[in-house]
Amino acid sequence: MSTTTADLKTLAARLRVDAIRTSNAAGSGHPTSSMSAADLAAVLLADHLRYDFDDPSSPYNDHLIFSKGHASPLLYAMYRAAGAIDDEELLTYRQPGSRLQGHPVPVLPYVDVASGSLGQGLPIGVGLALAGRDLDRLAYRTWVLCGDSEMAEGSMWEAFEYAGHEKLANLTAIIDVNRLGQTGETRHGWDLDAYATRARAFGWEAICVDGHDLEAIDAAYREAAANADAPTVIVAKTRKGRGVQSVEDQEGAHGKPVPDSEDAIAELGDPEAIVITAGSPSNGQGPHRFNPVGDGDPPRYEQDADPVATRKAYGDAITALGHARGDVVALDGEVSNSTHAEEFAAAHPERYFEMYIAEQQMVAAAVGMQVRGWTPYASTFAAFLSRAYDFVRMAAISRANLCLCGSHAGVSIGEDGPSQMALEDLASLRAVGGSTVLYPCDPNQTARLVEAVADREGISYIRTTRGKYPTLYAPDEQFPIGGAKVVRSSANDQVALIGAGVTVHGALEAAETLEGEGVNARVIDLYSIKPIDTQTLVTAAKECGRIVTVEDHWPEGGLGEAVLHALAEAGQPAQVRVLGVQGMPSSGAPDELLAEAGIDAAAIVAAGRELGQE
Repeated sequence: MSTTTADLKTLAARLRVDAIRTSNAAGSGHPTSSMSAADLAAVLLADHLRYDFDDPSSPYNDHLIFSKGHASPLLYAMYRAAGAIDDEELLTYRQPGSRLQGHPVPVLPYVDVASGSLGQGLPIGVGLALAGRDLDRLAYRTWVLCGDSEMAEGSMWEAFEYAGHEKLANLTAIIDVNRLGQTGETRHGWDLDAYATRARAFGWEAICVDGHDLEAIDAAYREAAANADAPTVIVAKTRKGRGVQSVEDQEGAHGKPVPDSEDAIAELGDPEAIVITAGSPSNGQGPHRFNPVGDGDPPRYEQDADPVATRKAYGDAITALGHARGDVVALDGEVSNSTHAEEFAAAHPERYFEMYIAEQQMVAAAVGMQVRGWTPYASTFAAFLSRAYDFVRMAAISRANLCLCGSHAGVSIGEDGPSQMALEDLASLRAVGGSTVLYPCDPNQTARLVEAVADREGISYIRTTRGKYPTLYAPDEQFPIGGAKVVRSSANDQVALIGAGVTVHGALEAAETLEGEGVNARVIDLYSIKPIDTQTLVTAAKECGRIVTVEDHWPEGGLGEAVLHALAEAGQPAQVRVLGVQGMPSSGAPDELLAEAGIDAAAIVAAGRELGQE
């Protein structure tokens, strides 16, 4: 212990005081959850965290994630003690325009990711630890402060198992076992062995300590840093509200300012503000970078060749992108032979991460990797991304940049049945703040869109299909995000048929049939569902007057509603018929299921005929 015990006691007391002050100034917050972990934080900040607060973007810095994000008063008090923020800003906690929000977000340069939705910090820490060991190849350590309540989340144990399997010795988890949750005692109370035994079963080193014994905490941190064979979890017994008798280990004090704050501060000794200089990170030759290999040209598919599934084009495209760009990494949820991410794995094994059937951990790892500037593409069946939806939502709050690919979407997957058919994904991903939602219909379009999202901000989602379909576009065709393609039109179109992905092909077939019946139909490929090409839609509404949208998705929240919203926002009237999956599908051949759902070419013809003849 390089800092004296007396100084650490003073620092811990000051962290508690500032947690009380911030919450008191805001009139809300979680000071008691902060006070329990103040000793853990004081020792970490003073003697173990290697971080240059003057250069928060340094690749050599350690990473600290507050998985228990509601303890933000403690985190901000640490920043105040490190001189990263001043006292004036500290007291803006939870105020409009303040960087010190109720739960940490990366508007502060010292915050890597948003936290507050419990169960996410440790899985993201796994991604950062993987980046440090396997990608950056630097000696920084990832520290994650966890709450005992969130240990009930399955995602935490996905992280424990994955980190243990990977032997991520550069990862340290700290569980603040303060016994009390929001509404009473946690599942295991102060039974430290309940956590330690399971962690050890997953391959972790587990150290149980008194979370208020400064010397024991220091020894545990040193042991964790010295362990080169496995990740370490420090299971610390603490008391919520430590240091203030009126709230210490008392139920009903959660999420509230400490009453009689002046008396509480006096009880803590009202120590002077203390400034701590964190340990200097170990500098080196810089993070490892992978050199481009080969020409890196995107794949090309000829229009007269055999049909190609867009999932195959996704695999081809990320592999080519990996040749061209050393920052691209790929993750998959043990379905890489279906998503075709296996092609990237074969070509770039050092940048491929098999996440197994753990979709929450997969998305979290991608979020952690992008913190360090890597460009992740994460793939699985579209239906299974719903399991990780909260991680996607929080990734947007983290201002994360990553691409998700969901394959095998819609009833067109066929015999596997409804458990495998994503019929909600377009709606759910459209609802994510700042997201991009793309649904290509042919391999050339897929390849260009995969390339286009590499440098796009926010969460990008590409929906790919299981079945093989004809190549509609030439290899050099361009597909700007936010665009659409008019693939068939005439000067006297009576109805516009708008589809994406598999339904573009049905719409083209329907247009041929309608033409034979004397109804001219325009066909629009709305491959970019968000952002959407409003101008192309407005033009179609003005020139055709009637629109049929068709999607392999529930009608709620998908392509049809995106079109209706765009037209409404533009103030453009039109008669619109929305075709989507009606009724719960079953197993069957793709053509049978498309017909049963009312979204095949025959259904489009019927809708187009009815509108076109009105």
